[in-house]
Amino acid sequence: MSTAPSTGVEVIRAYLAESEIEHTETEQLNGEVLFSLSLPGTAKLQTPVRLDVGRHALGIHAFVCRRPDENHEAVYRWMLERNLRLYGVAFAIDRLGDIYLDGRLPLSSVTPDELDRLLGSVLTYADESFNTLLELGFASSIRKEWEWRKLRGEPTANLEAFRGWLESDG
Repeated sequence: MSTAPSTGVEVIRAYLAESEIEHTETEQLNGEVLFSLSLPGTAKLQTPVRLDVGRHALGIHAFVCRRPDENHEAVYRWMLERNLRLYGVAFAIDRLGDIYLDGRLPLSSVTPDELDRLLGSVLTYADESFNTLLELGFASSIRKEWEWRKLRGEPTANLEAFRGWLESDG
């Protein structure tokens, strides 16, 4: 007779092992257990994720991109409007202005299906949002990089997602 994992930590540990997701696990002095992992994407190649298992809740924190260089109001407005349609997480910024997807749920809700749904949401939202956030918050830098590469005949493969607006601005 097999027994199902009974604690949030055990459920997460079993889920990550079964899903073959590489991770590290550390226990904090306060008893909280942290799982660190990375989810592979397409537009955003890797999304670093941290799962914090506390006494009563699971916190999820996923880094999306660094603090925008410009156009902050448009970036934050886009994130707030997008938050209305997200499941389990919401866009947030840390004290440095870096952008995250962040969420919290009660430990009683931590099941393999819910973890799958939550991590799938994080992966989808980080990946689908990445180019839009870069376009809104880093357009000047992207434009300079594009022009520099075109002038020197350098490859522009990693800028292809922005080709449409870069060439129409030119």
